[in-house]
This record gives sequence, structure tokens and C-alpha cells, in this order.
Amino acid sequence: MKRQLARLIASQICLHSCMTGLRLAAPLLALRLGYGAAQVGVMLAFFSLSQVFLALPAGRFADRHGMKPLIAIGVSMSTFASVLCVFFPIYPVLCFGALLTGGATGITTIALQRHVGRMTHDHDELKLAFSWLSIGPAISNFIGAFCVGLLIDHSGFTSAFVFLSVIPFFAWLGIRTQAQQERVEPEPIPKGQRAWDLLKIPMLRRLLCVNWFMSSSWDVHTFVVPLLGHERGISASAIGTIMGAFAIAAALIRTVLPIIAQRLTEWQIMTIAMLMTGLIMGIYPFVYSAWMMGVCSVALGVFLGCVQPMLMSTMHQITPPSRQGEALGVRLMMVNASSVCMPMLFGLAGATIGVSGLFWCVSAVVTSGSRVAWGLRGGDKSPG
Repeated sequence: MKRQLARLIASQICLHSCMTGLRLAAPLLALRLGYGAAQVGVMLAFFSLSQVFLALPAGRFADRHGMKPLIAIGVSMSTFASVLCVFFPIYPVLCFGALLTGGATGITTIALQRHVGRMTHDHDELKLAFSWLSIGPAISNFIGAFCVGLLIDHSGFTSAFVFLSVIPFFAWLGIRTQAQQERVEPEPIPKGQRAWDLLKIPMLRRLLCVNWFMSSSWDVHTFVVPLLGHERGISASAIGTIMGAFAIAAALIRTVLPIIAQRLTEWQIMTIAMLMTGLIMGIYPFVYSAWMMGVCSVALGVFLGCVQPMLMSTMHQITPPSRQGEALGVRLMMVNASSVCMPMLFGLAGATIGVSGLFWCVSAVVTSGSRVAWGLRGGDKSPG
């Protein structure tokens, strides 16, 4: 299983790097073409917007046809988007490329998560597999941005887009020899039943609430720390370092999470992570130096980075096998809808109660929400 998992992670890195690379190149090119911050913000929203609408259909498609067809579609979407940007580097095409690559990343994430969950044989393997799989996006966030940044500086935007059009092909090379799992026949679905009927599963409702609490905490940190740093008179390079430390911490904790997961259950890790996230969010506004903000950022990255693998492991245990792809689609749709809407809400709240007040509100909500994660105890076993 280790070799198969390594190939899947490598494929995920290639596809995700295409999206993260375009997420750097497209806004920079738009700014160079004379577009303002508002237009760039709309462009960035497109990376999440497409996933809101594609997540559920992709989940259902994965339940019926498995991983490979969905990966092939994602590779085609990413390649086509990048090739368009090579020949037509204009704002509307860049926005269209954002829609395509964002959607491709979302549907392939669902396909890979569903496949990995099914290739494991027991509870411990499930936690281990998702801990390692979650490292892929963290690595690709670095690779995509780093390589594209170098190419733009030394060869121009065209070279960067050519690079982005090539790397999805390597994702297909990584999964083309993977064996498809035995198809699980969908359970008879009563007429009129929809994906939202999955929310009738109490444990899934709790799990999605935990997912929303923690993804919102991630979003508020990304959105507010630059504003807080500006208020404190901290330089842009220092703010960038603080944000980078957060991403690195979230990636590194996932390399040791398999060891932690052998000693603690999923619900214990998620409960601790929520309590500590609330505590750190409450402390953040009292920190004035860049060094101490960096310490808080690293600590927050550690606890937020723990959550996604445990969420994925628990979701595969509490969801009917024939609807796991659909459940993953519901989760991804909610995450991306939040990523589109929450920054606007954060902006309004920050203008009303101030940046510090926003941190304290999130701290109170996440801390109180830890009771939801605590309620997941007893949901560690698969249904039936």
C-alpha cells in the first residue's frame, strides 16, 4: 500500500501545483495588465467558486465510476486552462483558467480521498493514509508558487504557463497503473432523496460543523493577520514570513500525525485542536511583536493542520460506503462556499468591531464549538 499511496500523493502534488501556480501567476499578470485589487479579488474567488458547484456531481460520479475517469477529467481541465493562458494571456481567460483549475483540483481531491479511504484495511491504516495524503497540498503550495515565481522572474509569464500546462500530465502517469477498487453498487435511493439527506446522519452533521469551525479559523487567520500586522506597524516581509511559518507548521505536523494518531482517537485530536485554536485566537490580539506573532502563527498551524486528516478518517467510517464520494462532495462544497463568503463577512465584521474583536469572536465560537467535536466520541466505528 505504501508504494501506491506514494504515487497517489505525487499525482495530487502535480495537479494541485498547477492550481497553486496559476493562483500566483494570474493575479500578478492581471496587476501588470492594469487591473486593480477588486478585479484580482474576483479572480481569486473563482478558484473556490467552481468547486462549490462541481463537488457534489464529482462525488456522485466517483461513487459510480471510481477514481481514474475523474482524474482524467481533472488533468484535461488543468492542461486546457494552462494552454489557453499561454496563447491568450488576458483577464477573461485568466478568470476562466481559475475556474477550470480550481474545479479540477476539487474533483480530483474527492476522487483521491475516496480511493485512499477504500484501499485501507483497518482503522489504523485509515488514519495513517489520510495523514500522509494531507501532506500533498502543503507541498504543492510551495512547489507551485516557488517554480512559477522563478519562471516569471527569469523567463516571463509564457514560460510559467507552459510549465503549468505540462505538470498535470505527470499526475496521470502516477495513477494510470492504479487498480480500480471493486465497484460498490449504490443503495436504492428513494425518489426525491438528495445529497443533503446525508445530513440525517447525526455524526456526519457534527463532523461537518467541526469542519466549518476549523476551515473558518484557517480563513480568518489568512485574512486578518496581514491587517493586524499592518496595525502593529510590522513590515510586509515580516508579515509574509509569519504567514509562511503557519503553512510550514501545518505541513510538518502532518508528517508526525501518524505517530500521534496511534495514541489518540480522531475525536480526541479534533477536540484538543479546537480548544487550542480558540485559546491562540484569543491571545493573538495581545501580541505586538513580529516574533511573537510568528510563534502564535506556528502554534495555530500545528493545531489546524491536525484536523483535516482526522476529519477524512472519521468521515469514511460514519458514511455509507456507496455514498462516500457524495459525502466528500458535500464537505468540499461547504468548505469552498465558506471560502468565497467568509472573507466578505470578515471584512464587514472587522470594520464594525475591529480586527481584535474579530479574533475574539472567532475564539469564542471555536472554543464553544469544541463540544461538537467531543460529541464525535463513539463514532469511530464504521456503520454496520
